[in-house]
Amino acid sequence: MKTLLISLTLLAAAPAQAAAPGPTYGEHGMALFGGKNGLYASHLPMFHAPHDYQVVLQVRLADPALDAAVKKRLDGHTALWTVAPEKFELDRLQPGAPAPLQRFQADLVRGHFEQGGKTEYRSAIVIIDKVWLFRKLSPQVKTSAVARYVQVGNGTRRYLIKEIDSRPDFDHIVSYHAAARASPLPVSIAKNGVSEPDANALAAALHALPSAIRGTVYYYTDDLR
Repeated sequence: MKTLLISLTLLAAAPAQAAAPGPTYGEHGMALFGGKNGLYASHLPMFHAPHDYQVVLQVRLADPALDAAVKKRLDGHTALWTVAPEKFELDRLQPGAPAPLQRFQADLVRGHFEQGGKTEYRSAIVIIDKVWLFRKLSPQVKTSAVARYVQVGNGTRRYLIKEIDSRPDFDHIVSYHAAARASPLPVSIAKNGVSEPDANALAAALHALPSAIRGTVYYYTDDLR
């Protein structure tokens, strides 16, 4: 009986084994953009697991002073910033996920975190306020004649984000100034392979002046071949 009690005590004291990582577990780098009206993070996708999802989030930083500082630095600019987060399961960002991810810790980097960027803020707590886009990518080779862009943001400060629907394809985020009552609906333009679309074509699709296009935040093809 004494031996049994000792065995039970040792079993109770043993640490529980952590669940094995799922198929979307990894370090999911993101492009960071926005300004005083909001911050957004766009996952940098690939056509293989665990990165085969296009995800766009609206976020804020848990530290109010840091949140205000970062928004001020990004506001009105198109220079690339990226997020280098701790590892997590990307599918926890899917709407309706049983254990939705509400926050994560990350370094905030001016430039690309894997291409010589400079870490400006370490171990920031990023809070997820909204999931704007969550799409699983198909690895199949496919060609599309049009590039479809969804609009992210509120008011006049908005961003166009290209839906990745072909292989090969390109990741493209564009800042633009919208008219006060401009439609937030997606827009489409003719596509020329993986070449970066002309700003005038985007403006025409938006029924806006060319000057409404503020510039490209992110354009990349290497990870989507």
